[in-house]
Amino acid sequence: MTAPDGQSELEHQFAQWRHYVQRRPELRRSDAEELEDHLRDSVDELIAVGLRADEAFLVAVKRMGGLDDLSREFAREHSERLWKQLVLTGETDSPVADTRPRRDLLAIVICAAGAAASVKAPALFGMNIHEDAAFYGPNVGLFALPWLAAFLAWRRQARPVLIAVLAALFGLGAVAANVYPLAEDSQSVVLTSIHLPIALWFVVGLAYVADDLRSARRRMDFIRFTGEWFIYLSLIGSGGGGLIAFIFGTFKAIGIVPEEFITQWVLPCGGVAAVVVAGWLVEAKQSVIENIAPVLARLFTPLFTVMMLAFLVTLGWTSVGIDVEREALILFDLLLAVVLGLLLYSISARDPLAPSGLFDKLQLALVLSALAIDVLVLLAITGRITEYGTTPNKAAALGENVILLANLAWSAWLVAGFVRRTTPFTALERWQTGYLPVYAAWAWIVALVFPPLFSHL
Repeated sequence: MTAPDGQSELEHQFAQWRHYVQRRPELRRSDAEELEDHLRDSVDELIAVGLRADEAFLVAVKRMGGLDDLSREFAREHSERLWKQLVLTGETDSPVADTRPRRDLLAIVICAAGAAASVKAPALFGMNIHEDAAFYGPNVGLFALPWLAAFLAWRRQARPVLIAVLAALFGLGAVAANVYPLAEDSQSVVLTSIHLPIALWFVVGLAYVADDLRSARRRMDFIRFTGEWFIYLSLIGSGGGGLIAFIFGTFKAIGIVPEEFITQWVLPCGGVAAVVVAGWLVEAKQSVIENIAPVLARLFTPLFTVMMLAFLVTLGWTSVGIDVEREALILFDLLLAVVLGLLLYSISARDPLAPSGLFDKLQLALVLSALAIDVLVLLAITGRITEYGTTPNKAAALGENVILLANLAWSAWLVAGFVRRTTPFTALERWQTGYLPVYAAWAWIVALVFPPLFSHL
């Protein structure tokens, strides 16, 4: 029989193993529960024949036949433990492991080529990417994101009903982008160009969680995926910029200026293909890069906290009101979105069983600062609307700040409760993942409802 301390340590090891397994995109919740039952039975059998609890756990993990690869990765992430000697042995090759990457590569080549063809298809009807901004701006998300969603749905083996829902939502996006008669200088063109890709990104998220639609864990996985996708896309963009510079310089040296080729083919086709390829890279290299976004979040959280506190102190000292023109509204909304991202990615990498510490208090200061700035921006927007009337930009900013206010206010309450050790950490995680549909709904409202509501202004 296991001693109380030994039992506590054993449960902690089970919790670590469970947390790791539940992050695997190929495993559903029911699969993880079945594997845990099997692991517990094996541990009980080994304890019954005389092994200590920690020894039984290590041996049982080693015996997880079909999960050898998973166990190896778990051991690498917890290399300070003894299991490195017990698990990092044996053959790693298998027919399934060899076949899956090749099938994924073929699928992503097809999807990337489809995205490139999509962005060039309007040219067949006389559209020009430089002259028809009113068309290309609202449609930008429709060139690449359906192909990324198709790859993820294929990889998750999504059910036909869900595939039909995905197709319908992208069709709705095409209607929102093209049904309204918007002029190039219309505010609604800008709003749709910003909000429709956000709405469609949540459709990509639906494809990502196709294997377990109701799981909060899978929604948090999508948040991780989003951060790593953005990082990879930025890296691809940096490399692509260097490639374009070489293309331009080398051809110019022989008397050929490839400006039209670059602007009409390389940039649009490469841009939409990169969106798809970045998603594939996150999927293919998840075990290698899944901690980049959380590391950046921990690095920038104190910096943003200091910056925002300094802003609030300066604002109070000078008594200068906040400018609520369009550029300022976009800047403040981006700032609040960055704060939310720092919070999300810190949550995504945190051990839910660890007690609160100094970093959690720093996060509380960050959220409270963002909450104060959001309130000040909302007061400035409502004052300007009361005085001069509303516009599509101001209405969209008002709604977004109200949505962020609700999220930040409850997040501050939950983080404060966690710091005081009266609220479990999982409550904060569930709140953030459960709030995602609110952002998606607002993005769809701005793209679909605002243009006719404001007479296509």
